[in-house]
Amino acid sequence: MLGMKYLSETHLKGFDRYKYNSIDTSFLSVYIMHPFWNECVKIVPRWVAPNLLTFSGFLLTILNFLIIGYFDWGFDAANGDKNTVPRYIWLIAAINIFVAYTLDGIDGKQARRTGTSGPLGELFDHGVDSYSSVLVPIYMFSLFGTLDLPPIRMFFVIWNVFLNFYLSHFEKYNTGVMFLPWGYDFTMWGVTLTLFASWCFGPEIWRHRLPYGIVPARVFEFILISSGLVTSHPIIIKNIYNSYRKRTGKMRPILEALRPLYPFGLLFVITTLWVWYSRNQILDLEPRIMFVLFGTIFSNISCRLIVAQMSDTRTDAWNALMWPLCFVAFMSCVPVDELLGFAPITVHTERWMVYMLTTFATFAHIHYGHGIVREMCDHFNIKCFRITKPIAGMDGV
Repeated sequence: MLGMKYLSETHLKGFDRYKYNSIDTSFLSVYIMHPFWNECVKIVPRWVAPNLLTFSGFLLTILNFLIIGYFDWGFDAANGDKNTVPRYIWLIAAINIFVAYTLDGIDGKQARRTGTSGPLGELFDHGVDSYSSVLVPIYMFSLFGTLDLPPIRMFFVIWNVFLNFYLSHFEKYNTGVMFLPWGYDFTMWGVTLTLFASWCFGPEIWRHRLPYGIVPARVFEFILISSGLVTSHPIIIKNIYNSYRKRTGKMRPILEALRPLYPFGLLFVITTLWVWYSRNQILDLEPRIMFVLFGTIFSNISCRLIVAQMSDTRTDAWNALMWPLCFVAFMSCVPVDELLGFAPITVHTERWMVYMLTTFATFAHIHYGHGIVREMCDHFNIKCFRITKPIAGMDGV
């Protein structure tokens, strides 16, 4: 198993032909962030590998998840009159997320600056971003608590983030162009400023009622969901339509064009049925670990789509990690044990099953990611976190 190959010769030949093609029309990104990142990258020594910047930013995202989770594992710290997460934690989290955002913005510039641009860097970047899509929203949940934002609504907020991320890569799978979404930059700035305001004024400000009794958590949901519906989804549909009309895209038959949506849709159905019909209401008991489980499988599905789009190969219609997910969800929701005369699954048993499944899925996903990176490094004769080629004479950003 440790020597398992994830990339075929067809994949590798596709990566050999791959050329990065993106369009960024976000005024925040083009006119503010890119000039800022152009200055930031000049500080980075030329011997620092771009993937090291990417991974460092991802580690800061994980650090935020861990430190906030340490003080508020069950998202109930905000349920009282005073948020029990120490105030300085929000400042640390704000700094970490902004630095992670900056590192994500300069890794590609560092690659071009050092002459090390290639498909591995893009795959690595988008791969860790797919995991961050579940970690970052979780920060916000600790500001609202389960009274203003119950776990079932947290669940659908996270799925909205998943949808926005996935559709961007579904779009590229069919058009061959990465249309960088406007929402990403605004979201990262929004999260940073929200965390910073929580340190300045106290996280309790997000529990205060607005005019007409509106709860800030509702505003958070509305902005997050409506931003995708307004600034992302219609544009994605338009871009895919234009690629067919002008014959500039991949021109796949309709069922093949929709193929990336199959595992994504199935994951949504399975997880929704589980959290809705769990006999022990497992989402209310273990929301954080459930979100990590769903995010891990989502990241694996996303990474496989990214590999397919970059290598111009057929993406998977099913993800193997959904087999154990189906089993655990089925045992949780359907009283098979009682029908067979056994004692019903207890809360303790279901918790144990969730933690075991999350552990298995995490290790399986890490194994997949490590395998992909190792195989690409071997193929291109490079190192992931070290620049091995001469970089003298490389100029510009």
